[in-house]
Amino acid sequence: MGVGSSQCLPNSTFPSALAATFFPHRSQPIFSFNPSTIIFQRPCKRAMTERSLLWSSSSSFVPLDSGKVDQVETQVGSAVRPLYDFHGIDEALLQRMVYDALVWSSLHGLVVGDRTVKRAGTVPGVGMVHAPFALLPMSFPESHWQQACELTPIFNELVDRVSLDWKFLQEALSRTKKVDSFTSRLLDIHSKMQEMNKKEEIRLGLHRSDYMLDEQTKLLLQIELNTISSSFPGLSCLVTELHRSLLNHYGKHLGLDSKRIPGNSAVTQFAEALAQAWKEYNNPRALVMFVVQTEERNMYDQHWLSTAMKERHDVTTIRKTLAEIDAEGKLLPDGTLTVGGQPVAVIYFRAGYAPTDYPSESEWRARLIMEQSSAVKCPSISYHLAGTKKIQQELAKPNVLERFLENKDDIAKLRKCFAGLWSLDDSNIIKEAIERPEVFVMKPQREGGGNNIYGDDVRETLLRLQKEGTEEDAAYILMQRIFPNVSPTFLMREGICYKDHAISELGIYGAYLRNKEKVIINDQCGHLMRTKVSSSNEGGVAAGFAVLDSIYLT
Repeated sequence: MGVGSSQCLPNSTFPSALAATFFPHRSQPIFSFNPSTIIFQRPCKRAMTERSLLWSSSSSFVPLDSGKVDQVETQVGSAVRPLYDFHGIDEALLQRMVYDALVWSSLHGLVVGDRTVKRAGTVPGVGMVHAPFALLPMSFPESHWQQACELTPIFNELVDRVSLDWKFLQEALSRTKKVDSFTSRLLDIHSKMQEMNKKEEIRLGLHRSDYMLDEQTKLLLQIELNTISSSFPGLSCLVTELHRSLLNHYGKHLGLDSKRIPGNSAVTQFAEALAQAWKEYNNPRALVMFVVQTEERNMYDQHWLSTAMKERHDVTTIRKTLAEIDAEGKLLPDGTLTVGGQPVAVIYFRAGYAPTDYPSESEWRARLIMEQSSAVKCPSISYHLAGTKKIQQELAKPNVLERFLENKDDIAKLRKCFAGLWSLDDSNIIKEAIERPEVFVMKPQREGGGNNIYGDDVRETLLRLQKEGTEEDAAYILMQRIFPNVSPTFLMREGICYKDHAISELGIYGAYLRNKEKVIINDQCGHLMRTKVSSSNEGGVAAGFAVLDSIYLT
């Protein structure tokens, strides 16, 4: 969740906002890797769409020996001293690292489906390409890394307690329900569960809390906390191992020590939590079901998780779309959910977080029957709603955290990482955002990347909402825009190495499992570092805006 202090207003010294793009996608590859000639390309600047970007015909190749890379005209934050001599790195050394990184990625499964191959999102092994990644790790202060890790169990507990407060969730989202049909449907299911007096005795949460380190205040500030479909537990571990491998071979030439890259056990700990939930359900015949999208280029991240469950815990998984669950699912009188005749113990959602996942009533029927069942949901409808932007904003209000947590030290730790977050019924904040839109982000109740509003679009949207005089403003919240440090880096996408200045976002995974009053798991479970060029607004890897990275502790 991107919770924020309602009293924390950005000041006038923040840099202006940006409107540029990250790595554009293209229908045909424009570079074939040649180990004797590494070519580097700057990303072109074009308007960003929600899910894909197009190549500009004006984009040009930049040879390795071109010297200093020009700074993007309007950057977020300010430049910091890089971990290594970015501009003076030896060409032959860089060429070897790029080649070795591409080989390592191919051999170790650091892959996604190629969007230019029609069946790459449906048939495993078809149209694989290396996942986008940073060639070398990003520096991050060890003290802030420890802070983020320590916050995880507190946020896990907070989500669980918020999920149990039916009245709070319904009332906080009541205005949003009137103008946001997707949130309204989720709330309808939530209400039906309340009417049934449905109790989730076994509750499982696999979360990821995302942070940025603000350059001006030096504070670690939270962007959001994901309570549904927290992606990349599998591939993030591989990037950590890739960077360790590269530094084991080339670290002496760069002045870097692979031991400064912290271990990453996200995939094994997520697998352990899912397996433990399966065990608590206490039906050895039952399966764990992954709810997936019809086409999923990121399927290999999910397969790493199901493979870990089978090899480490002997738990069998199946993959079903919402439409398939509607067609094959049955709810038995005792509450057991069967899909294709097989009982389901745990439902793990890697779909169902966006309106596009529900193109018909079939998908909504599937969501309802799953919620009605006795299977362990990850997440339940209550956990899902607890991760909405509006709930994040409500938790930022004075004295609201005290409704759910008793420990004053824990409350203080959470508030310390809150960025500014406001509802659109605050006229003073609206006035401020119209005058200075570059220091705000406007967020709808959506997950998955590509949905937020930045810069002049914030002003235009707010003015439109004021003119129309409807309740559509309830579909959004305003958040303080965070300006992290900018660092030079090398980024790999589709076999091409890019030189640019970038910012990073740290995600900390967390697992929470309880059975009635017994908390079985409440742990920090590894991390995800995502890096994007500093001129990009969005940060989703799967949506095409960022690359996978790892951490180098400083």
